[in-house]
Amino acid sequence: MGFQQGLSGLNAAAKNLDVIGNNVANANTAGFKKGVATFGDVFVGSLGGGGGIGTQLTGVNQQFSQGGITVSNNPLDVAINGSGFFRMSNGGEISYSRNGGFLQDRNGFIVNGSGQNLTGFPAVNGVIVSGVLSNLQLPTTDLLPRATANTSVGANLASDAAIILSTFNPADPGTYNFSTTSSSYDSLGQAHTVSLYFNKTAPNVWRVNTYIDGVVANGAGGPTTLTFNSQGGLSTATNLVKSLALTNGAAPLLITLNMNQMTQFGSSFGVNALAQDGYASGQLAGYNIDSAGIILGRYTNGQTQALGQIGLANFANVQGLQPMGDNLWAASASSGVPLMGVPGTASLGLLQSAATEDSNVDLTAELVNMIIAQRIYQANAQSIKTQDALMQTMLNMQ
Repeated sequence: MGFQQGLSGLNAAAKNLDVIGNNVANANTAGFKKGVATFGDVFVGSLGGGGGIGTQLTGVNQQFSQGGITVSNNPLDVAINGSGFFRMSNGGEISYSRNGGFLQDRNGFIVNGSGQNLTGFPAVNGVIVSGVLSNLQLPTTDLLPRATANTSVGANLASDAAIILSTFNPADPGTYNFSTTSSSYDSLGQAHTVSLYFNKTAPNVWRVNTYIDGVVANGAGGPTTLTFNSQGGLSTATNLVKSLALTNGAAPLLITLNMNQMTQFGSSFGVNALAQDGYASGQLAGYNIDSAGIILGRYTNGQTQALGQIGLANFANVQGLQPMGDNLWAASASSGVPLMGVPGTASLGLLQSAATEDSNVDLTAELVNMIIAQRIYQANAQSIKTQDALMQTMLNMQ
C-alpha cells in the first residue's frame, strides 16, 4: 500500500498547491475570498483489521473574512464593511458578489465590469420604495420643476415701531415699517420675487401686504393680519393664502404663508428664517452613496434627491454558496435562501462609497503555505522512491 499512500499524498499536495496558486493569482482581485483546501484520510476495512491508504481532498472552503478597504476616485465604487453580498442580475439570472467596482452604462444602469446589473430598492420622486427589488438606474432626464406651495417667514417686528395709518403704497417707504423679499417658483420653474411689507396698525397688530413681481397678491381675504400677545409671541394670523395669475403660460401661483416663527420683541427688525418649497428644473450634477446604501443625487438647481438604495443579501451558511467565477456566487440548497435587507440592518454591514474591498489573501501566509505544500510533495515523492527501492531489493534477492 506504500505506493498508493505516496501517490495519494502527491495528488493532495498538488491540489493544495493549486488552491494556493489560485489565491496568489487573485491577491489583487477586488472582493476575492481565499480558499483553503481540506483533506481527510482514506480508511479501508478488512477481515484482519482496518488501515489507511492515504489522503483525499474533502473540499475547498472559501474564507469570507473581511478584506481591506482601498479608496478610489469613482463615486460608484462601493465597499462592504461587514457581512453581506451585492445582489447582481444578468437578464434575470441572480448572483451575489463582494466586488463593488461599479460603473454606469449608456442607459444609466449601475453595472459591474461584466455588464451585470446591481439591484436594490428604487426611488419614486425621491422616496425609497422598500420591498421592491429592481435594477438600479440613475436618471438621465432633468428633475422636473416644482411650484411653490408654502413659504415660511420668521422675523422679529420691533415692538416700538410707529403706528402707520396712511394708505399703503409699496413705492412709498413711509407707508410701511419693514419689508423683506423671498423667491417662489411657478409650475414651469420660473422664479418670481415675493415681497412682504409689514405695517403696524395698532398696538400688537400688524398688516402684511404681499406682492409678487411688483403685483399685489394678497388673495381673496386681503392683507395678512398678525396679532401678538403681551409677551411678544404670535397669537393669531389670518388671510395666509396668496394667489396671482401669471401670463407666461404657467398655472396661477397659490402660496400659503407660514408665519408661526414671527415675533414682536423690543429688539430691532430682523429676518431669522425664509424658506419655500419650490424649485426650478435641474440636471443631475453628481451623486454620492451613504453608509446605508442610499444613492443621493445632486442637481444643478441646488436640490438633492434619493435615486435608489443598494440592497444587500446574506445567507445562513455562506460556505454553501456555489462559486461561479468572475467573483460571483450563486445560492444553493446548502447556503439557504438569500436574506435581503438594507445596509446596517440585521446582520448586514455598512457601505463605504468611492472605495473597494481588497482581496483577503495574505501573500506572506500563502508563500509560507506554498513552501509547506512543496515539502509535503517532496516527502511523498521520497516515500514512493523508498518503496521502489525496497521492492527492487526484494527482486534482487531472487
